[in-house]
Amino acid sequence: MKAPRQKKSKRAAAAGELAALRARVAETDATLRAIRNGEVDAVMGASSQVFTLEGAEHAYRDLIESMNEGALTLTAEKTILYANACFARMVKCPLEQVTGSSFRRFLSEADGVMLRQLMKRAAKSGSKIQMSLQLGDGSQLPVQISIRELPSNHFNQLTIGMVVTDMTAARRNEEVLRNLTHRLMEAQEEEQKRISRELHDVIAQTLTGINIRLAALKKEATLNTKGLDRNIARTQLLVEKSVGIVQEFARELRPTVLDDLGLIPALHSFAKLFSQRTRIHVDLKIFGGVEELDLTKRTVLFRVAQEALHNVARHAKAGRVEVNIQKLAAGGVGMKIKDDGKAFNVEGVLKAKGRKRLGLLGMRERVEMVGGTFGVDSTAGQGTSIQVQIPFGKVRVSLARKKC
Repeated sequence: MKAPRQKKSKRAAAAGELAALRARVAETDATLRAIRNGEVDAVMGASSQVFTLEGAEHAYRDLIESMNEGALTLTAEKTILYANACFARMVKCPLEQVTGSSFRRFLSEADGVMLRQLMKRAAKSGSKIQMSLQLGDGSQLPVQISIRELPSNHFNQLTIGMVVTDMTAARRNEEVLRNLTHRLMEAQEEEQKRISRELHDVIAQTLTGINIRLAALKKEATLNTKGLDRNIARTQLLVEKSVGIVQEFARELRPTVLDDLGLIPALHSFAKLFSQRTRIHVDLKIFGGVEELDLTKRTVLFRVAQEALHNVARHAKAGRVEVNIQKLAAGGVGMKIKDDGKAFNVEGVLKAKGRKRLGLLGMRERVEMVGGTFGVDSTAGQGTSIQVQIPFGKVRVSLARKKC
């Protein structure tokens, strides 16, 4: 009679265990269903234990889900307890495949070692690191990861909070900045070469002439005074010419009238000297409100006009240039510089190397740095026209951020 009782006892125990397992499965299914529906924050780990993140209120969830950065909660072993939708889109994986998996799957071996060391050192003050994530489609994404230890939860396990920022736009801006700096250095080098040539060809020759005449005067003074006054007068003219050339260089580098009196007098002074030197007539039309622009923007307009007129003198073979600065109906200031000289291939010049290309790029980049727009139109028989538009307001410089 004992055998049947033992069999009944084993069957009852097995039935109890089976019922318990079914209850756990049903509980797990219900929890996972709630996770998918967004009702709770929880995850099933590799050990089949369900971790529930308490305190994740709906307002908090709405904030995290609306972020343009990826947000994660990890165990110390890098199991992802929670990930927002933005992170899933970043790594190009379905959210249900991200939650519950290991964060290591998105890291290279080297980055994994580096992140593990950083997580060990991460204190409550937080840490940041830049690396690349391995995406679901096999590509890579440059990111910045901010790491911070989170308060312990009810199951007494260390959890780590992460914010993952897409650095694609920042890297692109860095590359643009490097290219701009490189072109600026090229432009500075070209300008230094030009000034060096001018100093050698003009100033040095003039000073040499003065030295020769002074030597002749010294010799004449020991012999007789006949013709001495005439030679002294010629030497004085050479000195005056040298002073004038030096002053012209100074005005080219930075006209003091621009700082002291404003843009309109500076342009009139420059146009007058330009016409005297090149025999090209310059017609200026400027509305007084342009002086309301800040000094940086007025300097940009002056430099663009200066470079444009120099280009006309070098290449256009023009007889007349019109410089028109007016207030735009949509707000801001517009400047148009039009000559009656020969046309050129704008795209060809921009793709070429050398001074001409750097001149156009320099003008465009000056304008864009103050939030303006720059355009060039050159047509055979109609000459060349440069259009500039600059806003009145302050320029806000910001890095573009990719929205997930």
